[in-house]
Amino acid sequence: MAYKPELLATAASIEELERLIAAGADAFVIGEARYGTRLAGEFSKEMIEMAVKIAKPKGVKIYAALNNLMDNEAAESLSEYVSALAEAGVDAFVFGDPAVLMAARVHAPGKALHWNAEMTSTNFETANYWGRRGATRFVLARELNMEQVIDAINGTGLEVQVQVHGMTNIYHSKRSLVESYLEHQSEPDRLPQKNKDRGLYVMEAERQDERYPIYEDANGTHIMSSDDICMVENLHELLEAGIGSLKIEGIMKSIEYNEIVVRSYREAIDSYLADPSDYSFNEEWLEAIQQVQDPNRELSYGFFYKEQVY
Repeated sequence: MAYKPELLATAASIEELERLIAAGADAFVIGEARYGTRLAGEFSKEMIEMAVKIAKPKGVKIYAALNNLMDNEAAESLSEYVSALAEAGVDAFVFGDPAVLMAARVHAPGKALHWNAEMTSTNFETANYWGRRGATRFVLARELNMEQVIDAINGTGLEVQVQVHGMTNIYHSKRSLVESYLEHQSEPDRLPQKNKDRGLYVMEAERQDERYPIYEDANGTHIMSSDDICMVENLHELLEAGIGSLKIEGIMKSIEYNEIVVRSYREAIDSYLADPSDYSFNEEWLEAIQQVQDPNRELSYGFFYKEQVY
């Protein structure tokens, strides 16, 4: 079977999903906040079913996000939710909590399972541990460098997924920290909206040119990175290593921005696969992204080329 890496995207709405399919996305991670965390948008069970009906005829996969920190109430309702998603035809469950795995074994046997615990998914031994328990894919932490990513690919038989574009989460608390701060300041009504669309950010006193987007939702407070990963220029290194899935994180980005990003990565992947030995990077792919990039947010390689010190 010929090597064909997956270009994975997120979507905030059915409209965005359709437009990103047209731009070249192979798969999507979608879900609802009760079971998934840091989602680009809220998808009810009915919307997920609609997404599957749109995607399937085009050969596009839909993965349901169940990677939240599960409390007892959410865990108790997992069986019904997993059954509904399996009936809707989703292709895989993205999970971090073993409760999801156990529910899937009973109510969706044979369904693909993508283990994603972000901060702790840092080595292939852990990947293999979850593989023996049913996982089919391992989502690598964003803090790994290129050498560690390649080692993980070579050390496991599972599919390996890595983020190649977009912002990353650097802090999460189940508490509503912004609301608590405002109440402490005796200004509880100052910011009635603290969600992703509000444009809130925090910054350090010593580095006021760096702004970290912050928002609150049903899962608490999220602080995001001040820059955006952009690996389109060096994508061939991951393709040479045989990466299984390349994720574009579209959270807090416009549909227009995500369309351009997906299209650039699609063209880069297709160009490489057409002739790996004669592949050369086309500057237009990066320039298209730079033209729509927020000038206050730097494009970076993330941790891919940083030396890890222990």
